[in-house]
Amino acid sequence: MESDKTKDPKSPASPAYGIVSDDFTGGLLVASYFEEAGIECPVYFDPIVAKEERPNAGIVVIVTRSRLGPVPEARRQIAVALDALDAIGCKSIGYKVCGTFDSTEEGNIGPAADLIAKRYDQVPLLISGGFIEYGITVYNGHMFLRNELISESPKRSDPVTPMPDPNLVRFLSRQTKAPIGLVAHSELSKSENAASDAVNRLVKAGYKYIMLDASGEDDMRASIVLAKNARAIIGSDSFIIDFGMDRARERRGEAAPARHANGPAALFVGSVGPVAGQQLAVFRERYPVLDLNITEDISEEAMVKRSLEWALPKIGDAPFGVTTWMDDAGVRNTQDKLGRLGAARKAERLLSGIAAGVHQAGVRRIMVGGGETSGAIAAALSLSHVRSLPRGPIGGGICIADGPDPVSLFLKSGKLGTSDVFLRALEIMRP
Repeated sequence: MESDKTKDPKSPASPAYGIVSDDFTGGLLVASYFEEAGIECPVYFDPIVAKEERPNAGIVVIVTRSRLGPVPEARRQIAVALDALDAIGCKSIGYKVCGTFDSTEEGNIGPAADLIAKRYDQVPLLISGGFIEYGITVYNGHMFLRNELISESPKRSDPVTPMPDPNLVRFLSRQTKAPIGLVAHSELSKSENAASDAVNRLVKAGYKYIMLDASGEDDMRASIVLAKNARAIIGSDSFIIDFGMDRARERRGEAAPARHANGPAALFVGSVGPVAGQQLAVFRERYPVLDLNITEDISEEAMVKRSLEWALPKIGDAPFGVTTWMDDAGVRNTQDKLGRLGAARKAERLLSGIAAGVHQAGVRRIMVGGGETSGAIAAALSLSHVRSLPRGPIGGGICIADGPDPVSLFLKSGKLGTSDVFLRALEIMRP
């Protein structure tokens, strides 16, 4: 897989750890943890640019849009990102998935596991879900959102990636070519030897992939010990972050901190659900927001043009917002007409087209709610890489695309953040 031009992995300039993220906001979020710890962690939207620049940071993140795409396209994106991380000499690899293990019945976590296990000859391939800090845990292989099974939480009605089955081993087994074993909390909590023996027993029994419980920080510490010799892992935020902190603990940054861009601000929200709705409501109390109806009988080009006619005169000292948010009834109606993924992709095309238009007209501070929407807008702005800021008080997602014409961004998962998070982000993004 590695070319003759690959950096020597033993070189101190080679990154200690490379991460492929299955969406944009997740990649930025984990980068903000490393930056907060003083570990330089550039985030690349374009793997070819990462390969050309060959950064010598402690950790490098390449983000993809592999979470929801067709399996062949997701595998292609992941493979291209891994090619770049291998070429710049990353000593270890992590594939980062959503804290709530967002995936469709077909993938793409399982196909990523098959690709990574084969590529790096990784047996066993350790897998861990959850984001303990946010109350997303895994106990006896079952995912919980705080005190509820994920299948009984609001996540059960996610418009794109609902979670009807809380058993991650069973859920992921539908996507993989190899059997999946489980090392539960009861074994992780005994001792390092007991946990290691549990892994060895599963490997001898033929399990190539092993799910690790993540019911608390003790489970995570035990998981990092189990992964001490791993070349590659797959995990949600907690596992990916803790693994990186361990691998890059002696690395510090060399690049100067990025500076915020100066210019007008705008907000784009493609997420649905109660969290995004509350955040929009708070923003709307102070600033104007344009609501788009993506089922309206009008071409996408005409809707973007009409939206820009509304937005362009508002570019100035005060921000404005554009959104495709809708309530549950609206989501059901829209998906009935456009399909689950069709509705999501149309919303992304509309918002990214409008974002490109206002950026061309001078907007230089851009906030986005939604991981897929963030990816679409970053692509529309032709951004190749950014520098994440340290996590800070709003929990990460603020980054800067530096250069002759810098852009400051706040790219946020639709499920995270306080109700006033966009107002707080505006203050942080002041130059």
